[in-house]
Amino acid sequence: MVNEYVYCPRLCYIEWVQGEFKDSADTVEGRLGHKRVDRPGTSVQEDAMDGTVIHSRSVTIGSTNLGAIAKIDLLEIEGEVATPVDYKKGKMPDNEFNAYLPEMVQLCVQGLLLIENGFKTTGGVIYYIASKKRVTISFTKELIDKTKEALASMKNMIDEDRPPPPLVDSPRCYGCSLASICLPDETNAMKGVGEEIRRLYPSRDDQTPIYVIGEGHSIRKSEGRIEIWKEGEMVADRPLNDISQLSVYGSANITIPAMVELMGRGVPIGFFSHSGWFNGYAIGTFNKNIGLRMAQFKTGFDGTLSNNIAKMMIYGKIKNCRTLLRRNDKECPSESLETLDLLAERCLESKDNNSLLGIEGAAAQIYFSRFNNMLKSNCPFDFNERNKRPAGDPVNAALSYSYGMLVKDVFNCLLLVGFDPYFGVYHRPKHGKPALALDLMEEFRPIIADSIVMTAFNNGELKESDFIITKIGTSFSQNGKKKLIAAYERRINTEVTHPVFGYTVSYRRIIEVQARLLGRAMTREIDSYQPFLTR
Repeated sequence: MVNEYVYCPRLCYIEWVQGEFKDSADTVEGRLGHKRVDRPGTSVQEDAMDGTVIHSRSVTIGSTNLGAIAKIDLLEIEGEVATPVDYKKGKMPDNEFNAYLPEMVQLCVQGLLLIENGFKTTGGVIYYIASKKRVTISFTKELIDKTKEALASMKNMIDEDRPPPPLVDSPRCYGCSLASICLPDETNAMKGVGEEIRRLYPSRDDQTPIYVIGEGHSIRKSEGRIEIWKEGEMVADRPLNDISQLSVYGSANITIPAMVELMGRGVPIGFFSHSGWFNGYAIGTFNKNIGLRMAQFKTGFDGTLSNNIAKMMIYGKIKNCRTLLRRNDKECPSESLETLDLLAERCLESKDNNSLLGIEGAAAQIYFSRFNNMLKSNCPFDFNERNKRPAGDPVNAALSYSYGMLVKDVFNCLLLVGFDPYFGVYHRPKHGKPALALDLMEEFRPIIADSIVMTAFNNGELKESDFIITKIGTSFSQNGKKKLIAAYERRINTEVTHPVFGYTVSYRRIIEVQARLLGRAMTREIDSYQPFLTR
């Protein structure tokens, strides 16, 4: 990790201390380039005093005195002299040393470890795979001093409860596989640092979710793919590399090999009732970022700290509700919009979550009293009030189902970032209640869930035949569920301009950005949490 530390201390902290990593094309290519040298070869203990050169591959060496351990790609031993060779996938740089400082320090660590273990060495070699060139690096006193200084600074960094600050407007951030985790420009912007905010990661993920709806399905793994079978026939399949999550609605069988493969890839598996109620999930190794969860619990147990974040979330929710009404209810009284503005400002003045509950309730009453006016006159259904479990009408059924899908995505995102989704700052902990997921989704309810319901009815996508209406309540038909899920996926993959950062990304990506900014606020890396406000 010393290479990463010299390149960017924050990168090193995220990988080493927080235990987070994300592949990019460069990291995958780098692993492939190392495949040959990663195969263990001749033992370093073999006699090389006869003048022959011993080549040992993938040699692990350590020293308690240095407090370091390294894996040497290739070790060349001739007599008592050992030369470490480090493989790099790229081209040889055109500078004074034909090498960059992080790689030189990494190589020097290997040299110091060899000396600690009784070998003689005065230099090492960097082999550039793309250029097919060997570059000799001398272990000068200057390089050794820089290396020892880097090792000492790394050890001190471990004890810090937050990562080093991001690089400012640095070209090193381009192509960094952890840019979407680090959020260098976004974090700096929240601190008032930096000149521009660059989008350093893709606007949307190429991987997409799989939804399995209904009875009698079997989910299997076969030759790098996930297959969905029903009544002896394969009804769908998807390459494993293309799957971001698996959501099972109702009863379906999933084989152990399929589950193990998905969990090993970090793909969450969500289980839902027929009506869309979130029952639980299966996921592989939990995120290692315990420091974030410690900060989360500290914030949640502190009334003032939790209220400082909760009031921003509810502020964002009310402002987004107002925007949706202003856009879609042409007859909305100006008094209603003004009252929502006033209630949003009162959120910022609240001192505890109890007062915040009252403000949110008052805003919800105004918002849902006008919701029916956002449905076109040709919509066959009326909406009079918000109700649930069971839903009293198709509009409420669609809202509840949409909220279930949204909380699922927020839940998965919180797990990805390293939170405990069940411990919130606004919704109180309760058995089986994903409180933090419900907290973070508040600002997204109107602009994602409510928006798709309104659009699906106004466009005629959802019809009476898509619902099962009884005296007890209203639920979706299987075909209706598929229609709403399709509408939800269209909406959450819609690319919008971030009002603060100015770049264009999908709503699904924005949820992740907001989750990471929430983490920055809880660890006090930034002063406050800022909700996502639609224009």
